[in-house]
Amino acid sequence: MQAITTEALEQDIKELVISSLALEDIQPDDIDPAAPLFVEGLGLDSIDALELGLALQKRYGVHMSADGEETRRHFASVRALSAFVAAHRNR
Repeated sequence: MQAITTEALEQDIKELVISSLALEDIQPDDIDPAAPLFVEGLGLDSIDALELGLALQKRYGVHMSADGEETRRHFASVRALSAFVAAHRNR
């Protein structure tokens, strides 16, 4: 598998967020990779987190626990998700 740049992975995750959560009025460039995904920022909720977690698992083969402080840190922003995926994806 070819290595993917951090920027390309962030872009892919932005597109995955939009498609998996059906965010029709948002473009990938509208999402700041460092902005929070929950409450402020995109304003996602726990149901969105579950759907996004499943989408990440399907696309990248990564597994996260359903609850826990570590999982919350991974879902903090697109950049945090990108770092998690880069470190844990199936090779």
